[in-house]
Amino acid sequence: MTNLTPAVQNFIIHWGEMGERWGINRTVAQIQALLYVSPKPLNAEQISQTLSVARSTVSVGLRELQYWGIINVVHRLGDRTDYYELVGDVWEMFRRIADRRIQNELDPTVLVLREAVNQLDNNTEDPHSKKKLIELLDVLDTASNIYKEFQKVPTKTIARIAKMSDIVGRILRLA
Repeated sequence: MTNLTPAVQNFIIHWGEMGERWGINRTVAQIQALLYVSPKPLNAEQISQTLSVARSTVSVGLRELQYWGIINVVHRLGDRTDYYELVGDVWEMFRRIADRRIQNELDPTVLVLREAVNQLDNNTEDPHSKKKLIELLDVLDTASNIYKEFQKVPTKTIARIAKMSDIVGRILRLA
């Protein structure tokens, strides 16, 4: 997989840049992109050579992608080398990333906001801050509840609904 077309190279470079904007290490995002376009599972050495990055950097990146739950380790008969592939399809990958972001970012923020609102309940000296925190907590609670409902829906159904965005948009505008 070391001979990538210019289009694939551009995609991997861009995905790394986008990963940085989303708060993900550039190389981790590039490893994800490479595994996404690879027709077969790759081992760490193949990834290292293809992306021209240190093997240790690849190992760290692979652990990060495993933490996110979006890659699997694959073994071959008679070969002790670990090979890596992305899990499921692109919708499943997106869903797992969203799950982890909710767990890492939204859930802790909601807990801190609840605590702050509870502390302000005992303090009537700061009604403006309390009002603002309650508003923000309401938005995040609503987003969390919507997401929990989406978790109950099979990935294939979400993909079908997303592809009918014009119909969904009309329904939402009517509501």
